Amino acid sequence: MEKARRERNGRPSTLVVRAAPGNPSRAIVRFGPLTMPAAIGRSGRSVIKQEGDGATPIAAMPLLYGFRRGERNGYLPTTLALKRIRTNMLWCDQPADANYNRLVKAPFKPSHEEMKRKDGLYDICLVLDWNVTSRVRNRGSAIFFHLIRPGYEPTAGCVAISVRDMRRILPFLRKGTIVRVL
Repeated sequence: MEKARRERNGRPSTLVVRAAPGNPSRAIVRFGPLTMPAAIGRSGRSVIKQEGDGATPIAAMPLLYGFRRGERNGYLPTTLALKRIRTNMLWCDQPADANYNRLVKAPFKPSHEEMKRKDGLYDICLVLDWNVTSRVRNRGSAIFFHLIRPGYEPTAGCVAISVRDMRRILPFLRKGTIVRVL
């Protein structure tokens, strides 16, 4: 089984996210020999993800691409495509809008998230293929793999790790790496 999880070059191709004991909004991330703490959704994990429920979907989600704050991060060694975050970048989270769960540009009136956040959560932000390539209204939007808040506070449904841990694993991540939430 372990052999099936490895690419031809010997690097792990699956990042596993397991619930941490005693706290539904905390998790343990394992990537090859590396293990690190993580924050997940304030409602824990869910098989039936809904927009705004605060749950992290229990699913196998391929990494698609990512975003970075250039002025804060500089060079990040990875083969994963990283777009530099601009002030006008937003992510639509309005299920009734045709741009639901898509990157959009300001000005944009429907409900959205700003990608260039003051709190730094999206300074390194990787897009997981949850309801992206095949969208369904109200199934959940903006499920990212990003940086933590102080104290590993819960997310709105994403998986979040420390900047130190993100920098440790980023060189090994590529498009298609599976983030499996169990």
